[in-house]
Amino acid sequence: MPGPGPALPPHSPSGGSTVTANRVAATADRFRAAVEKRELAALEELFTPDIRFYSPVKFRPFEGREMVLGLFGVLLRTFEDFRYVGAFDGTSQTSADGAETPSAVLLFRATVDGKEIHGIDLLHVDEDGRIKEFTVMVRPQSAVEHLGKAVYAGLVADGLVPPLPEGQ
Repeated sequence: MPGPGPALPPHSPSGGSTVTANRVAATADRFRAAVEKRELAALEELFTPDIRFYSPVKFRPFEGREMVLGLFGVLLRTFEDFRYVGAFDGTSQTSADGAETPSAVLLFRATVDGKEIHGIDLLHVDEDGRIKEFTVMVRPQSAVEHLGKAVYAGLVADGLVPPLPEGQ
């Protein structure tokens, strides 16, 4: 994770609180540690109540802390040999409203059913240092498809989404 840096631009055009690069890096470090230790309670503290999670296999985001925590429970069971291999921080626009927000990118590698996956986690941080928007990007395409099926099965098993009707 890059070291301390200058203050980032205000979170909102209306002149909201300034989120420092230190705070973004600290949030990313806490998130990374929670994922590596597979601690859902620690993740819960990092998410805003209205967090949006953009998946590589679904057009619409998963919304709300409860749903996103359930999704992370499935992801943490599905990924084998998950590890972060790099990090960057700066600013980027959110998907929800296009606002420029402090952000961190965490590069990862993982295995699912013997297939290696490369990806990034893009974290958008609010003025309190909590994650308000989360986007995952994964490659290769075959890994996205495989991961999507595995995660969907876990979401159905946990009762978070209904199963597809017969024949679909």
